Amino acid sequence: MEVFNNLDDIKNIKPTALALGNFDGVHLGHQTLIKQAVSKAEELWLKSGVFTFSNHPKNLIPNGKAVKNIIYEDEKLALLEELGVDYVFNIPFTSEIMTMSPEDYVKKLLVDKFNCKEVFCGFNYRFGYKAKGGGRYLKELGENLGFNVTQIPPVTVGGDVVSSTLIRSIIKSGDIEDCAAYLGRPYDIGGVVVVGNRLGKTIGFPTSNITIDENMVTPPNGVYITYCIYNGKRYPSITNVGVKPTIGTFAKNMETHIFNFDKELYGSFIKIEFVKRTRPEVKFNSKEELAAQIGKDCEMAKAFHGI
Repeated sequence: MEVFNNLDDIKNIKPTALALGNFDGVHLGHQTLIKQAVSKAEELWLKSGVFTFSNHPKNLIPNGKAVKNIIYEDEKLALLEELGVDYVFNIPFTSEIMTMSPEDYVKKLLVDKFNCKEVFCGFNYRFGYKAKGGGRYLKELGENLGFNVTQIPPVTVGGDVVSSTLIRSIIKSGDIEDCAAYLGRPYDIGGVVVVGNRLGKTIGFPTSNITIDENMVTPPNGVYITYCIYNGKRYPSITNVGVKPTIGTFAKNMETHIFNFDKELYGSFIKIEFVKRTRPEVKFNSKEELAAQIGKDCEMAKAFHGI
């Protein structure tokens, strides 16, 4: 898979079947759209391509509310590669692109840069200055400029339209177990293990700590049954997300206790796969009360994991 991170690097691209969208979660709806583009590329001997932005367009709008990420960019690219994509046009969304007319957007980007012959977009896809362009207009432009357009109907789960907005809402609510139905995989957070305050080790529950990136959407503070993925292996674990109110004032982070595990992970990259929230974070009267509750939490998590 070739990844292009700026427009200047894109030259002499072979004809493409192109999927359009932010793909900011690569959820089931996104996967459906991309798979159709990949399938059409194979059918017509084209290259499959994804046109996406490396930053969320809404974050460039003045006075707009920042949109937090569901997955990191490297995760996004890895998922696209798994789907069989040949080209990823991962372009920064700039003020120049934001102010392009719909016609220029299609002609200068989709046609001149990405050499599209088949285009796939979602049912609510918008493009061009002030999002004036939509699916119907894209089809009209395609007829004039030599490409076909397929607009994908919404993908639903349990009557709900799968969307990144819905998934962000689910994550924020703490109903983590519902995420997999919309993402097509468990929700996870990755990061490098940092040195914590070592309290867990002193009370018999050593933890691996990850600092939470403020640009990422995160679950509410609380205790979660999880799996820790390290070096490609999945370990049963339990995770606290929060600020550790019993022992002081700290920034929000994640502390994961991995069952039957004794390796030192400082400086290592791990992923925490969330399964279920068991309780909110609580401020206890003493470290002893905290330790007792952690013991109960661990017994519940071990029962869930079958340990």
